Amino acid sequence: MLPALKVAGLTALTTIDFPGQLAAVVFCQGCPWRCPYCHNPNLLPNTGSDSLPWQQVTSFMNDRRGLLDGIVFSGGEPTSQTALLQAILEMKQLGFSVGLHTAGPYPDRLSKVLAHLDWIALDIKAPFDSYDKITGALHSGEKAKQSALLILESGLPYEFRTTVHPNLIDERSLLILARNLQQMGVENFALQDFRPTSALPKVEEPLSAHVIKAIGAMFPQFLVR
Repeated sequence: MLPALKVAGLTALTTIDFPGQLAAVVFCQGCPWRCPYCHNPNLLPNTGSDSLPWQQVTSFMNDRRGLLDGIVFSGGEPTSQTALLQAILEMKQLGFSVGLHTAGPYPDRLSKVLAHLDWIALDIKAPFDSYDKITGALHSGEKAKQSALLILESGLPYEFRTTVHPNLIDERSLLILARNLQQMGVENFALQDFRPTSALPKVEEPLSAHVIKAIGAMFPQFLVR
């Protein structure tokens, strides 16, 4: 018998985490990367103190059939758990659309779930050759690039997005990243401000208007949030 998905929390309703859907959000425990701006650091270890039984999630979603459109698996990093595929299949069997938030650290696992998803968001940290200084993990950029290519090849609706902190990715690097994504064929890209943490306080250095304009011109769909 396969282990159940390790769940750290459940948001009963969101209108912003799965475009066009009224959805619940499942926060999965565990992540192999250690990005300084992570806004869910309690989800980084493989085990947590406030776990939620997967059966409780399935019971909740069963009761929400006809009320919710879908469910989003977020984290942490959902693909860090091999139980993700079975969890997705269970939600599909209940009739829900399924979305996924991922940073792409496990392209092999991602490839196994893509066919069962309805939408996906990929967090892009930096130019792929600069990943290690943000994630703290060797070769993380290579894995993220593999995942990005898998998503583009899948034909799934998607959003690629980058969290911006000037101490981690400056405007020059951000422009390089945007050009790399454009060359890969990315059409939907978003920039998002980070949430300050004790390890990484807020820095009042907003992106210049000309950089935002230059990046926006590269993508048919672009936003800053």
